[in-house]
Order: sequence, then C-alpha cells, then structure tokens
Amino acid sequence: MTPALCRDCLARFDGPARRCPRCSSPRVLSHPELAALSVAHVDCDAFYAAVEKRDDPSLLDRPVIVGGGRRGVVSTCCYIARIQGVRSAMPMFKALALCPDAVVIRPRMGAYVEASRRIRRLFETLTPLVEPLSLDEAFLDLSGTEALHGAPPAVTLAKLQNRIAAEVGVTVTVGLSWNKFLAKMASELDKPRGFSLVGRAETEDFLAPRPVSAIWGVGAATAKALESQGFRLIGDLRRSDAAELAARFGALGARLHALSRGRDARLVSPERQARSVSAETTFDADIAARDALEAHLWRLCVRVTDRMKAQGIEGRVATLKLKRSDFRLLSRRSALAAPTQLADALHRVAAPLLVRELGSGPFRLIGVGLSELQPAGAAAGALFDGDSAPSRAERATDAIRARFGAGAIIRGRALGAGREE
Repeated sequence: MTPALCRDCLARFDGPARRCPRCSSPRVLSHPELAALSVAHVDCDAFYAAVEKRDDPSLLDRPVIVGGGRRGVVSTCCYIARIQGVRSAMPMFKALALCPDAVVIRPRMGAYVEASRRIRRLFETLTPLVEPLSLDEAFLDLSGTEALHGAPPAVTLAKLQNRIAAEVGVTVTVGLSWNKFLAKMASELDKPRGFSLVGRAETEDFLAPRPVSAIWGVGAATAKALESQGFRLIGDLRRSDAAELAARFGALGARLHALSRGRDARLVSPERQARSVSAETTFDADIAARDALEAHLWRLCVRVTDRMKAQGIEGRVATLKLKRSDFRLLSRRSALAAPTQLADALHRVAAPLLVRELGSGPFRLIGVGLSELQPAGAAAGALFDGDSAPSRAERATDAIRARFGAGAIIRGRALGAGREE
C-alpha cells in the first residue's frame, strides 16, 4: 500500500485514496516516498496580491494587479487576473487590455516585508536550514527533524501550510523532493496552495518529457540555443554524452548533463545572501524636472533600505539606474564611505549621480540599489552611521511608521513626486 496523508486533518493512512477516510477531504497526498523526502521549496502564491487581498477583503473576488502606472509593469497579479492572461513583468497597458476590470495597486513593500518576516520565523521553527531566495520563496532542509517534530517532513510541511494560512493570511505551495533542483520543479506543478512530491525512483521519468526551459536558470535565449542543437526536452540532454555537452556549452553543458539526471549536490545554505537590493519605478509620463526626480529617488531609497533593515543587512556600493525616453539605459555607481542601511546615506550618494545625468533626460524610469552586502553592523563605520543625528532621526521615523503605518510620517523631500509609489 502507498503511504498517504490528508493535508487538512493530517491523518496518515495507506492509500491510494481520493478522500481522507477521517474527514473526507479531497486534499490527499499519496506517494511511495512520502516519509523519505526532506528537501522542500516553499513558494508563496501571488504574494503581493495575496497580501493586498488579505488587507482588503473587498478585493477577494476581483482581479488584482500589483504594479506601476500605465507605463509601468506588472509586479505580480492574482490568479483571477492570470486566468485572463496577465503575467508578471508584462507592460501595464497590455495587462489592462487583457483584464480591463482589474484593480491596480501600487506596491506596498513594507506590508510585504512584514508578511515575509512572519513566514520566515515560521520556517525557522521547523529547521535552522532555511535558504531564502526572495521575500516569497525559500528552500528548507528538514533532514533529521523527524524526532523533533514527531512526524516525517511531509507532515510537518502540511502543518506549516495550514499555519501560514491561519496566522499570516496568505497561502503557499510546497515542492518536496530529495534535492533543491527537483524540489523547485515540484513546487511549480500544482499552484496555488499545492503540494507536490518527486521521489528518487521516478526522477528520470519525471524529467524526460519536460522542455529544457523547465530547468531552473535556463532562460529563453539558452533554451533557444539548446533547441537549435537538438535538445528540446530534458530527456534529449540525458541521452547525450557529458563530454559532448561540455564541449558545446562549457560549464553550463556539464551542469545541464547532471540536472537532466536529477543530480544536484547543492546544500540548503542559510548563509546565502542576495548580491544587491534595489527598487525602481516607471513613470506615466517622462520626467525631466530635478525636484520630481529627486523626490522619486528619495522614496526608492526608503524602499530599498526598508528591505535591508528587515533583512538585517547593509551595503557599500550605490547604483543609480535611469532609462531615457528613447529606452537607452544609464547606470552609474558610487561607493559609500562605509556600509549603510539608511535611506539618508544612500540618497546622499545617489542624488549627485542623478544631478550629473539631468542633461540626458527626460526619463521614463528611475531606480536605485545597494550592493556589496554584509550583515548590519559588521563594519566599524556602521557605528558612526548609526550614532549620527540623521541616523537617529531616521530610526525615530522608522519607529513611527512601524507603529502607525508607512504613510504616518513623510519627509518633505518626498512630496515633489506626487502620490506614493
């Protein structure tokens, strides 16, 4: 008999069965390796849109798009909008043509960061081996946790799904397997609120009929190059010679050969860090005025540093990004005297970069970011940064915003940009 689990009442029984014998729920997992798999990829479902619907129940049955104005792009959208063809990174004008009745909401990064932190804390109650990939997804390794939780990882993760829905108010999808590559693929199989498993015994049969584009990290250009040489399916890669793939595609070829067989030796690493943190906005109309551009820049600096404070990191190199009306992209970098996570310090470096480029305007997009990241307070300079008068003022502002909401207090320099992005 095949081990089975009810995702609602968590009853374990021998399957297969279409419904739980205890509570009659159809949300049943049945898999020969149900108790043996321990590497998970957990992905929030339409995260930004889900937070918006949680905070405004009137949106529950309506298509929601989170993103910029008509000349911006879709950050994410709910599944109702996806049914009508809307996708992340789609130009807003195209999304609204497909889904004209959509409710468009400007991103509220503070709300998303807060929800992400709550979910991360729930992850860490299960295992110390949590590797965040972004605000809304992470790998977890639950190997060896059966004694701690009194159940195999599949049961523990089903409990986690229910707990996140109840306590945070959003849903997640789980992919469970024996390595990161397959866990990530499993999490794409059944969204939203899904739970899929890929076992060792079925690995090659599972992978063989899937397109090469299904491999994590293979983008459109790489997929096209592979297909032009006869590698349309993952099974085509598996049947090829490892040396031949390496000769054609270098290190990528060797990696693809291993992945086509489901081999992935990467560990779930809690120490993994993003290389940079950035934010950008696309304007409804091109902007050339210095005061308006600087106001947008300040708000983006706040958005970037809010994320960094939430993650407990700071950065040393500031990057300014500008896109002209002819779509030419300008990127300028400057190092700070010391690493920071303060909006005021980032703005002091980024603003002169903007001023030097004003003659290249008008601009349709502005962005800012920090890179060369490290844990907050790791550098001696951070002590000076943290004790300065601007720093104390910013920390006080943060406390007010945290208690009363992001709009409770606004710096005067932000007012020139109009409404909050």
